[in-house]
Amino acid sequence: MDGLLTPLLTQLGVGGIGGLCVGFALKKVAKLTAVLIGLAFIALELLAYKGIININYGALEEWANGVIGGVGVLEGIFSTIVGNLPFASSFIVGFAIGVKLG
Repeated sequence: MDGLLTPLLTQLGVGGIGGLCVGFALKKVAKLTAVLIGLAFIALELLAYKGIININYGALEEWANGVIGGVGVLEGIFSTIVGNLPFASSFIVGFAIGVKLG
């Protein structure tokens, strides 16, 4: 029984701590990225308002749809998580706590 319990507890501990660290860092990076994108958007809109540049909104929409279309990669990640359920479940719990703390 001890040979089965020790690896399981190790996976749960490492997964939880890893998830906490990743969640915390990801939230900090996401906040910074959102601020930078917002400032860039404001700067572009100001330049367009002043007539300095002309924004092609059709091309911008096509580019955004291409970026959002890359979400299919998450299917492979989901199957990996299901395959490593003890580690993944503790990682997800730690990740949620890290995001909340960040």
